[in-house]
Amino acid sequence: MATPPIFFPLLLILSSALLSVKSNTAIIETTCKTTNYYDLCVSALKSDPRSPTADTKGLAAIMASVGMANATAAATYITGNLTTAAKDTVLKKVLKDCSDKYTLAADSLRLTIQDLDDEAYDYAYMHVLAAQDYPNVCRNIFRRVKGLVYPAEISRREMSLRSICGVVSGILDRLAE
Repeated sequence: MATPPIFFPLLLILSSALLSVKSNTAIIETTCKTTNYYDLCVSALKSDPRSPTADTKGLAAIMASVGMANATAAATYITGNLTTAAKDTVLKKVLKDCSDKYTLAADSLRLTIQDLDDEAYDYAYMHVLAAQDYPNVCRNIFRRVKGLVYPAEISRREMSLRSICGVVSGILDRLAE
């Protein structure tokens, strides 16, 4: 029985797609080796459907969008779960300020993506560093108010955003080479 002629072009397309995904897995792994959080980097990038077709700049943008989602979720968590439950007006203000800082972090990461599109890597790096520092400002606000304890969940979210921003910074370092 002869193989239908359509089989060969289909086989060619599938094999090139598999090679592309395999080679992009190598790009992801090579890129992530330049970061301080290899496992986080690989996990986040491999789970994003845009990664198989992304170049290094695209991978940086994907990680920045992961950071945006993380910062937005932290701001929403602080506003929704903590601020509404707080009875103390000082605590409410501190929590509102913290939520605002996470919103600013998300905005900075949005600007990072724009900077990447413009190939303005110095500005992208500056915006990532700002995004990485905003949660630290939240921690410092808590420290300045006597008697307030920095909530463990906010601390966990701060470390998570810092790690994500660290990955973006590492990828940006690779782009600047």
